[in-house]
Amino acid sequence: QRAVDDLKREGLIKAFGISVKRWEPTNVVRALRTGLVDAIQVVHNIFDQAPEDELFPLCQELKVAVISRVPFDEGSLTGTLTADATFPRGDWRALYFKGENLRETIERVDRLKGDVPAGMTMPELALRYILEHPAVTTTIPGMRRVGNVEKNLSASDGKPLEAGVMQTLRGHRWDRTAVIP
Repeated sequence: QRAVDDLKREGLIKAFGISVKRWEPTNVVRALRTGLVDAIQVVHNIFDQAPEDELFPLCQELKVAVISRVPFDEGSLTGTLTADATFPRGDWRALYFKGENLRETIERVDRLKGDVPAGMTMPELALRYILEHPAVTTTIPGMRRVGNVEKNLSASDGKPLEAGVMQTLRGHRWDRTAVIP
């Protein structure tokens, strides 16, 4: 704690942030309560809603910025993942989307597709769900193509999701067990 406080006081850093472990979003609570943390980066998406339970209210109370990462659930929430998906050598998603997790992920995505509002894409819905939360400052989706960058940027310009849509999306919460040690 003293090191962060000293760095701020000496003007060597303006802000300090912590990236939160995926499977334990509340493991950062003690650090937040020190008052030294200005921002957190946490896995948060339509499936991974656990940070909304305790972490986000605390961030709002303490005025800590929230950066939601993995908004597309490693790609599944783009709606393009298939049962025969393969990944390049060394890509950790080959472990993440392995066996039962791949099958269940595809089943859940297929159910979610039926709840995508008319005129909206699944990636847009995934981003807008995150940006609707008042605790979220921003999100950091992975983007490999210029077209994806443009589409992702435009998602923040959309009108708010209807309350009924948000409630439906909350029903897609998936409290998975860790698949990667």
